[in-house]
Amino acid sequence: MLGFHELTHWTGAKHRLDRIAHKKFGDSAYAFEELVAELGAAMLCTSLGATPVPRGDHAQYIKSWLKALNNDKRFIFAAASQAQKAVDFLYTLRPLPQERGP
Repeated sequence: MLGFHELTHWTGAKHRLDRIAHKKFGDSAYAFEELVAELGAAMLCTSLGATPVPRGDHAQYIKSWLKALNNDKRFIFAAASQAQKAVDFLYTLRPLPQERGP
């Protein structure tokens, strides 16, 4: 799942989906981007049939997500929306299967 997490971060670059705006570990923008990456990774695992493996640093992230969720009830919905946009973007990059003739 780490690869999918990092791949979701990759989509946030300015010349891709222009999503990454965090300043430092622990601020709400950082927590938001980490939640987007985790949700995107989970979505990719589900759609590709991969089994996620929990990371050792999840507890640190969960603490920052809970703090942000307490401050903004729409936080999870905004993060899920951005994660879906990231997954959709990634799927636009994969080659389409070739059509086969009769």
